[in-house]
Amino acid sequence: MEVILLENIENLGSVGDKVSVKSGFARNFLVPQAKAKIATAANLAEFEARRAELENAAVEAKTTAESRKQAIEAIAVIEVSARVGSEGKLFGSIGVADVCDAIADLGETVEKSEIRMPEGALRTTGEHVVDIHLYTDVDAQVTINIVAEE
Repeated sequence: MEVILLENIENLGSVGDKVSVKSGFARNFLVPQAKAKIATAANLAEFEARRAELENAAVEAKTTAESRKQAIEAIAVIEVSARVGSEGKLFGSIGVADVCDAIADLGETVEKSEIRMPEGALRTTGEHVVDIHLYTDVDAQVTINIVAEE
């Protein structure tokens, strides 16, 4: 199924690209989320009329993400305290929600869906690097230092 992208979508294309996707992906995700329109002659003409507006929105979203990246990376190290056993292993773990809360305590806002922890939750003390995906091609990194509670 051919669709016209109305915003940048990672691993698919950017605003205005006419791409071929599976029909279920288009019907169930792209079209209902207003991320794309089915590529008909009428929709192509409508898109061309709105092209500048959509491209400006994409540029604005990227500049907002860039400024958020600089603000998040300005935080050198985020210190989180947790209950720890004798071998330096945590009772429980530090997950995505805990990282969000720790960043929010320092004055920045990050959504849980933006945090990338491919190895899973953090279960040991020490410093860990966590990636934050803010926008297409805009990624930040923060260092989480887990220390023992006293």
